[in-house]
Amino acid sequence: MVTIDLHYDRWGSRLARIGDTPLTYDRLGSRPRALGNYALDYDMLGSRLKSIGDAEITYDRLGSRPSALGTWPVEYDRLGSRMNRVGPYDLAYRMLGSRIDTIGPMRIHHDRLGSRPKRVELTDGTARLNDELLITLFFVLDHIRRSHESSSSAGGNS
Repeated sequence: MVTIDLHYDRWGSRLARIGDTPLTYDRLGSRPRALGNYALDYDMLGSRLKSIGDAEITYDRLGSRPSALGTWPVEYDRLGSRMNRVGPYDLAYRMLGSRIDTIGPMRIHHDRLGSRPKRVELTDGTARLNDELLITLFFVLDHIRRSHESSSSAGGNS
């Protein structure tokens, strides 16, 4: 099995690399601007990711949830709160749905506290993390991070 480490910045708060692929952040350090050679584009307000390289991200009618990554549909659970599928890749969760466990052939391992992903294993005999898997992995991890941030900020405002 191939293992890919997820590296974080020195404070442990921002994903810095997926294997050998670096993430580059904007000047304030709050938003990733590039995933290796793939530019990350945002909407005019800078809050929604519009594309990862050539893969355009389409949103639902309300504009809150991604409905497609490039030509791939994004499917959610019945309540519409968790992604269940991105294109050909099923997503599975652990701990009552709070932690991503698998994205297609990628098994996600978390740190000891279970709060952040630290390693990815390719379970289907794939020899390396190809661009398709890299983009899908980043897309899902970024969506989960943003969902957690918005739910924690919404909880703090009530």
